[in-house]
Amino acid sequence: MLSIHSTSVDLEGVPTEIMVQGFADRILVLVTQMGKVGNLIQASIPATTPLLSAHDLDEDSDSLTTGLPVPPAAIQLTPLLGGASSEHLQTLHSLYAAQIATIIWVEEAKRMAVDRRSVVVGIALQRGAGDGLDADERKTFHGVMNHLYRLVNN
Repeated sequence: MLSIHSTSVDLEGVPTEIMVQGFADRILVLVTQMGKVGNLIQASIPATTPLLSAHDLDEDSDSLTTGLPVPPAAIQLTPLLGGASSEHLQTLHSLYAAQIATIIWVEEAKRMAVDRRSVVVGIALQRGAGDGLDADERKTFHGVMNHLYRLVNN
């Protein structure tokens, strides 16, 4: 499977490109606001790990993840290339990688995919102003996830 889906959107005033490409053994997802691959992180989980879709969740979930499937505790994130320049960015990149991989796995499970492929995520985001998760970062996160859903459901 070598299908490629991509989109270019404006998120919080920043041009953002999202690309999904499937291979036989893994799926590559690139999210960039800088025109480059950035930090590569591979996400994998055992095939027997159950996945919860957004519809399986309580109404009282965190506002950051409302409407998104919860990444499983068994997820394994492996840095492949590059690194974040701060602890805040490292945490943010891990959050993106875990959430993107979970969305891919949940959507593939809906299509009755037999094998759960690893997901390699490339992330190159512009830096936020502070060390905490600010409103623009939250909006960008949700925007990326919404557009990713649209791409994988085409």
